Amino acid sequence: MSIHALQRSKKSQQQQQPEKGRRRFLITVNVLGSAGPLRFLVNEEELVATVIDTVLRSYAREGRLPVLGFDLDNFLLYSANAGSDALSPKERIGSCGGRNFLLCKKQQAADEGSSPGRKGGGSWKAWLNKALNLKVYSH
Repeated sequence: MSIHALQRSKKSQQQQQPEKGRRRFLITVNVLGSAGPLRFLVNEEELVATVIDTVLRSYAREGRLPVLGFDLDNFLLYSANAGSDALSPKERIGSCGGRNFLLCKKQQAADEGSSPGRKGGGSWKAWLNKALNLKVYSH
């Protein structure tokens, strides 16, 4: 085997192996109101804001409806496993330990109060639990 062939072989092996210390994992993001989830690989060190940006771009590239836009400040990312608090945009995606997420559009100030067109007066937590399809059965 020639030296050039060995060098090419080493380069291809290095490209296939991720850098040491950087773990990548598959996440699933359900976008509220969308037909199905988005799945993609992320580095555990990526910020939540970067993941939201990736979701919005993938969502738009696939031509999904409803149209969401690209403003990161209009969205919240929730871990499906970790309660009802949204993840901080400055938090690392690997710190929450989950692999399943829900992306929701933030409520606007005018939408927070009760409006004539709104059905029901339930809380946002009840709405989120319903959206996640969490069912708690009592015995």
